Amino acid sequence: MAEIEVTRSESIATVTINRPQRKNAVTGDMWAQLAETFRSLSTDSDVRCVVITGAGGEFCSGADLSARTSSGKPVHQLAAMRHVNDAALSLHRMPQPTIAKVRGVAVGAGCNMALGCDLVVASETARFSEIFAKRGLSVDFGGTWILPRRVGLHRAKELALFGDIVSATDAREMGLVNRVLPDGELDAFVDGWAKRLAAGPPIALALTKRMLNNAMNVTMEGALDDEGVAQTVNFGTQDTLEAMEAFMQKREPKFKGY
Repeated sequence: MAEIEVTRSESIATVTINRPQRKNAVTGDMWAQLAETFRSLSTDSDVRCVVITGAGGEFCSGADLSARTSSGKPVHQLAAMRHVNDAALSLHRMPQPTIAKVRGVAVGAGCNMALGCDLVVASETARFSEIFAKRGLSVDFGGTWILPRRVGLHRAKELALFGDIVSATDAREMGLVNRVLPDGELDAFVDGWAKRLAAGPPIALALTKRMLNNAMNVTMEGALDDEGVAQTVNFGTQDTLEAMEAFMQKREPKFKGY
């Protein structure tokens, strides 16, 4: 049974962390698999949206600190962090919109994997925690970059320094998640969002995502310059022409990604 499963439905890819007996805790080998999976999907023009979730009613309990490599040798921590960082960057660099579908625990690196997605949709059962401090650790998987951007610096410090468990409802109020739904409605809602994103213009969405991710690193002048370049690229695509024709013909556009 694969510990990282990838399934496809039309242009939507779902990545499932499949280690439910450990609440989907991620080993060093699995971090490497996740990084390679994210890179592979990034260059697949048939994939328009990526959903990340966990098996067995849990999202991810973070890194498995007791795990060993497949060879049975203890993990050297610096080498292990390279795999964690590689997975975080590979997720961040994906041009396609990403959705975290969260049930159960999303803690430690698992929490930041969820927050590293473009959109986070949680079940009422979901629980989030930057649990690192309670394990004698510092925040990783990009959490020091992600948290202040989602909730502001002072709230980020509260979450990171205390490492408390946050309910789905509180996470929504803080701005950590986009939606909280009854568990029975989660799959259908995420599927609906994924289909809408997959039907969108891939080049335009990728450019918008890239600019938003970089928004806090540029001046207003720089942002406007980036927008000008992006629109120049968009107007050179067939998708923009298709959108205009669809508007005139009062129909939904059919974007091809070129």
